[in-house]
Amino acid sequence: MRFLNRVSLSTPESVELDFTLAGIGNRTLALFIDYQILLLILLAFWLLWGLFTLGLFSVLSASNLNYSSLPWWLLGIAILLNFAIYSGYFVYCEVMYQGQTPGKRFTKIRVVRDDGRPVGLSQAVLRSLLRPVDDFCFIGAFFILFGKREKRIGDWVAGTLVIQEQRGDRMTALTISPAAEQLATKLPILADVTQLIPDDYAVVREYLQRRAKMTAKARTEKSMELARQLRTIIGLETTPPNTTSDQFLEAVYLTYQQMQDSSKDATS
Repeated sequence: MRFLNRVSLSTPESVELDFTLAGIGNRTLALFIDYQILLLILLAFWLLWGLFTLGLFSVLSASNLNYSSLPWWLLGIAILLNFAIYSGYFVYCEVMYQGQTPGKRFTKIRVVRDDGRPVGLSQAVLRSLLRPVDDFCFIGAFFILFGKREKRIGDWVAGTLVIQEQRGDRMTALTISPAAEQLATKLPILADVTQLIPDDYAVVREYLQRRAKMTAKARTEKSMELARQLRTIIGLETTPPNTTSDQFLEAVYLTYQQMQDSSKDATS
């Protein structure tokens, strides 16, 4: 078994990202924590369902109606709701919290796609639906232990990886230059920034967070390549004068954040 297995991923924008895989220990601890939380949620559900069932039977008894088949229907509905809560817990957390459940947040691991982008709804649903298969006889643990990329069956089908969260992963670690802040105020006028999508933002953020760990040559090449591709997306022919590719990427990152903040304010 490998210790601290690392993997390099290439995004659709040809940005190389280096990650450390989560490993069986962190994943087991995260799952244990999540199952404790799920247990409390499901206990509350069955308690409320039991109270609902008793109340329903008392009403039907008073009305002298025949409800001999009703208990089986209620049991079937309860089992379906139980599975929906079980699966929905993982889907909701991984989609809403960038690949992290409470257990994964505690152990500092997260789910990403095979190309390093944030996990989406379809990936989270596939992982969650196949979790019972992975849990059966510890099949998933076997795949993680002996697989090259430490993937369980749900990861193979969904096209995801579970990685360790690194110190540079958080947005607060980013440093925006004054030149980029000035350009960010002009960028919506110079180009169509509404063409940016969350995946574009995620790739820019990943690069800005990890550029300090790159060699000067690799940083220059990736910065220029990424800037060129983003200019094509937003319809900007050339980088503004006296602006480096890094400053341009910082401005794109800041502009997207401001655009998202404006849309939230408009809907609130």
